[in-house]
Amino acid sequence: MTGSPFGTAPDGTPVHCWRLDSGSGVSADVLTFGGIVSSLRVPAPSGCVGDIVLGLPGMAEYSAPNPYFGALIGRYGNRIAHGEFTLGEETHRVPATDRGHALHGGPEGFHRRLWKASPAPGNCSDLAALRLELRSPDGEMGFPGTLDVEVTYSLDRSGTLAIDYRARTDRATVVNLTNHSYFNLAGAGHGNVLGHTLELDSDAYLPVTAEAIPLGPPAPTAGTPFDFRTARPIGDRIDEEDDQLTAAGGYDHCWVLTPAGTPGTLRRAARLADPESGRRMEVWTTEPGIQVYTGNALDGSLRGPGGKPYERHGAVCLETQHFPDSPNRPEYPSTVLRPGEEYRSRTEFRFPQLSA
Repeated sequence: MTGSPFGTAPDGTPVHCWRLDSGSGVSADVLTFGGIVSSLRVPAPSGCVGDIVLGLPGMAEYSAPNPYFGALIGRYGNRIAHGEFTLGEETHRVPATDRGHALHGGPEGFHRRLWKASPAPGNCSDLAALRLELRSPDGEMGFPGTLDVEVTYSLDRSGTLAIDYRARTDRATVVNLTNHSYFNLAGAGHGNVLGHTLELDSDAYLPVTAEAIPLGPPAPTAGTPFDFRTARPIGDRIDEEDDQLTAAGGYDHCWVLTPAGTPGTLRRAARLADPESGRRMEVWTTEPGIQVYTGNALDGSLRGPGGKPYERHGAVCLETQHFPDSPNRPEYPSTVLRPGEEYRSRTEFRFPQLSA
């Protein structure tokens, strides 16, 4: 694991890039700004190594508005309706920046913060592990409580990239952390992902309003374009006349994952495969949901480090998380964290072709 300078943040603070190397062909770059995964290089069965996440050329581009490329998201990933939620007798307000609703923790959420980096416990010759730490003060972006957050990125010799999240608070608050990487297994900027096959371990999803707020309880996917219980191309039904797809311009929905046998244990959430390169990726998580977003708003105006434009549907996000608007939905799994409790979550990105 090695660190190197990566420009400066908007306030002039130096930003560093940390490279995690598995020693078996997979490597990842993580920035101290936003905890961003700026690069994830994975070999194909042919031996060709490609960068499979969408990144930007430098800090000038990461500091400018962009769709959360590779960033750590908090305090609350996804949306909170009208930017309001109530804990006890007190109503809290988060800036509503997305069609009248709060998105991804507000405009100055964790994706805009500088994280303190250090080698994580367990870092050794068989495991590259980077610990990022952040203190979010009481009232930041409207959230109650001082929240101490620790996120560990680790890469082992099998090529598995794991993200471990931990958090503690001194006052009741809500927490929903995730990573917002955009994946294209053919390589960043290498066309769209409509030919990638996707399989989700889920038989229900959350329909949403035109403003991406859940309508209510989960709906079965059987017989709908949202049925990915068996692997099929992402683009297979993405253009069907369906109110949910039309409003979002594609997929931008949370799937309810099949519960694990034991709560809090890892289970597979998704399988993604690119027939052209032969790369495959599995997502394993302890979270109850996964937000699938097919890059519907990408329009070619943003380019990667090599100058390739990121076109519409040029990547897919697989964001493991609790459900959107859970703070206002007591029927959903709770996202409330109280003093004396610890928030813990783990997600793994595995590459089966490396051991085939």
